[in-house]
Amino acid sequence: MKLSPRKLQILTLVAKGFTDKEISIKLQMSERTVQTHLSLILSKLNARNRTNAVALYKHYHPKWDIL
Repeated sequence: MKLSPRKLQILTLVAKGFTDKEISIKLQMSERTVQTHLSLILSKLNARNRTNAVALYKHYHPKWDIL
C-alpha cells in the first residue's frame, strides 16, 4: 500500500501529533482538504482511526521515518 507524497506528508504530521487545523496551516490548505486526505488515507489503509492508520503504515513500511 503506497500513499501519494501529499498523503504521506499529512500522515507524518498526524504521527507527530498535529491536529487537522495545525496541518492545514502548515501545509497551506483548508482544514476540509486535510480531512478529505485523512479520510482517503483511512480508507486505503483500512484503518479504524488516525492512530490506527499511523500504526498500520509503520507496520507495512518499517523504514518510514516520522522524525
